[in-house]
Amino acid sequence: MLGSCTDLHIFDAGSVNGTRYCNEILLPYVRLFRGAKGLQFLFMDDNAPCHRTVATEQLLESEDIERMDWPARSPDLNPIEHVWDFLGRRLAARALPLVTIRELRFQQLIDTLILSMGRRCETDLAVRGDHIPY
Repeated sequence: MLGSCTDLHIFDAGSVNGTRYCNEILLPYVRLFRGAKGLQFLFMDDNAPCHRTVATEQLLESEDIERMDWPARSPDLNPIEHVWDFLGRRLAARALPLVTIRELRFQQLIDTLILSMGRRCETDLAVRGDHIPY
């Protein structure tokens, strides 16, 4: 979320299905951000299977959480992919193991990526969904 983030959520074990996604992500995090932002809140996820289950759809509807329309094949538009890449490179470069999850925070990068979404969407529309240089 622009200007804010939660601690990194780690799924301890097993697959993430719709029920688990609802219970561990949507209810404790997304619902609270929605409550804080009000009608300005627009939720962005992608087309991961757990994001598109009936349970997920019903929960988002019951909580009045508006979801951003998401094309089926748009990895170029998802800023989280850049966050994971940055995180992977940063972890690979560390000589010492991490001490706390807080060390994984990099809000400035996340804010920059979120702020680039308008430009990314405009570019994607201009090339009619073809590859964009991000």
